[in-house]
Amino acid sequence: MADLRNQKKLAADIMGCGENRVWLDPENQDEVAKAITREDVRGLIEEGIIREKRQKGVSRGRARERDEKRKYGHKKGPGVRKGKKGARSDSKDEWKSGIRALRKELRRMKEEDEIDASEYRDLYNKAKGGEFGSVRYLRNYVEGMEEQG
Repeated sequence: MADLRNQKKLAADIMGCGENRVWLDPENQDEVAKAITREDVRGLIEEGIIREKRQKGVSRGRARERDEKRKYGHKKGPGVRKGKKGARSDSKDEWKSGIRALRKELRRMKEEDEIDASEYRDLYNKAKGGEFGSVRYLRNYVEGMEEQG
């Protein structure tokens, strides 16, 4: 068997990959051995006698499976957790998403004349003060206001 290390080095340099990723066709070893110059090697690459093997990567299969289970609520117990409660979900981000939902609902209610401007301002300030835990609590509160008068 011919020593094809030089051809492998040239091919790796031309293709811009490592020598371990260069595949030489075992059927055409004689042709590869005759290829001495870069131009010869380029010709063999074009013919497909020398090819670049696919890059190996870390499979995401296990990660996808784990994420699917976590979405369902599994694999989230105390034995898995590394950070504190505030590190795992930032309390400020939770507040921001909650208050944005409340304000969006308040705007909708005002536009659809469920509440007037003064009620809107009152409810807006209550939301800012943390009166409502969620949009559902806000809706229940407004329904209660309507029932009372």
